[in-house]
Amino acid sequence: MIELTGVAKSFGALRAVDGVDLKIQKGELFGLIGRNGAGKSTLFQLMLGLVSPDAGRVQVDGELVGGPRFQAVRRKLGYLPENVVLYDNLTGLETLHFFARLKGVKTAACKALLDQVGLSHAAAARKVREYSKGMRQRLGFAQALLGNPSLLFLDEPTNGLDPEGIREFYRILKTRQQAGTTIVITSHILAEIQQRVDRLAILHSGSIQAVGSVQTLRGKTNLPLSIEVHTHSEDVGPLQAALNRAPFGKLTIRERLIAFQCPRDAKMAAIAALSPLSDRIADLQIQEPSLEDVFLGYTGASA
Repeated sequence: MIELTGVAKSFGALRAVDGVDLKIQKGELFGLIGRNGAGKSTLFQLMLGLVSPDAGRVQVDGELVGGPRFQAVRRKLGYLPENVVLYDNLTGLETLHFFARLKGVKTAACKALLDQVGLSHAAAARKVREYSKGMRQRLGFAQALLGNPSLLFLDEPTNGLDPEGIREFYRILKTRQQAGTTIVITSHILAEIQQRVDRLAILHSGSIQAVGSVQTLRGKTNLPLSIEVHTHSEDVGPLQAALNRAPFGKLTIRERLIAFQCPRDAKMAAIAALSPLSDRIADLQIQEPSLEDVFLGYTGASA
């Protein structure tokens, strides 16, 4: 659905995007993650045709961005920028009507769309200047959904949403994805997208450091697993002795808990060491590295 080849973009002395190669498949929920200034928003602008690359090429739905046939593709795109700018003197419904006319979309579906994103009929009749940040974000999301776009670009889309709103937002995205929509999303809240994206790209200083599913990237970084053993008794001596004979990191012992780091390829060795003493174990928890851990591993940053 999207293909970038050798794409570069500078703003003066700033190299915002530096030789990016990327393919996003049709129907994917694809994440872009990186620190502020990593190049995420610039990549969005390049894929939307809002700015032109200094080098390389960007194709969306088989058409060259900026080419003679890209205007037809652009009508099938939905975009929610990081900072939503709306007209305060319009109501929510008037705002959506305005954007519908800009997109050449019929206004008849606007009320139902506002209701879908959690803006009631009463809220839709209020002036936007009376909206909270979360309500503005919902209205911006409704704008992006106008016309049932085949491709959605969402830049920090859950800013200002409460937990219920975030859950509903991703429910809508899942429904859209199941209908065939391709979705590209950025978020600073890595725990939020960790279980939701199909694949993601990690950006650092304008370059892509890695691309893949969360599980694939975990394997490539070879980060250790965190294992906690909860015991029935405070007598953890036998378990401690069994674990000390295996290739694990330093054991942390607190009352009825033993915690340690385990190399990924030693997980079965840990289970084998504990199995003969299973009658002493009340619970066993194995935790994979978080997406934040993976991100920090690829970017060379420290927590």
